[in-house]
Amino acid sequence: MLHIYIDGDGCPVKDETYRVAERYQLSVTVVANKPMTVPGKVKMIVVRSGHLDAADDWIAEHVEANDIVITADIPLADRCLKKGAHVLGTTGEAFTHDNVGDYLATRELMQTLRQTGEARGGPPPMDKKDRSRFLGKLDQIVQAVKRKTG
Repeated sequence: MLHIYIDGDGCPVKDETYRVAERYQLSVTVVANKPMTVPGKVKMIVVRSGHLDAADDWIAEHVEANDIVITADIPLADRCLKKGAHVLGTTGEAFTHDNVGDYLATRELMQTLRQTGEARGGPPPMDKKDRSRFLGKLDQIVQAVKRKTG
């Protein structure tokens, strides 16, 4: 059965994901390093570990082919794609086998630029267009997976 996993720490589109999941009657699991309030039908997994990637590790271990993962974490996206999952970034950009390498390379470059002081700051804040794009793309992915898995 199609399942949605949310990389919960800092995810700005949890509520949007819950709405889409409810419309299609899909199971949702939020995985995070600290407890948070989730709707009654949503499963909350709190991973308490000494390292920052514990939630990512849990998702990568449990995700299956055709599941959907919501994350802004590019290395996690890469790991989930390798298991056959669909991965959607929080601003509505789908990670694919064709583009994840470019995202990883850009991430590395930006880390280097930040370390050398040549770049500062992070991504711009979410706006209504980002949320709308996210909702549309998530709906599109759910419909495509449902058609594929029948």
